[in-house]
Amino acid sequence: MSEQHESSPCDEIGAVQCRMARAALGWGVRELAEVAQVATQTITRLEQGDRLRPKTLQAIRAAFEAAGIEFIAENGGGPGVRLAKRH
Repeated sequence: MSEQHESSPCDEIGAVQCRMARAALGWGVRELAEVAQVATQTITRLEQGDRLRPKTLQAIRAAFEAAGIEFIAENGGGPGVRLAKRH
């Protein structure tokens, strides 16, 4: 039996994007885990390249986006992150 997830590749974040976003915000693993309401081991697993459940990835992404991170799609140049412009 295979489990089907309703997430698109655009919703997913990878290990490098996670580390870059944490660095941009000056967050440690513990801080991200607290804000995203996941275990620190979950963040470590993501940054080691493990696949996480879509719901978990969404929680991590939402935590970053609430803090002002924008995720940049690969578009042939590699995925990235940037801080959103504050008005």
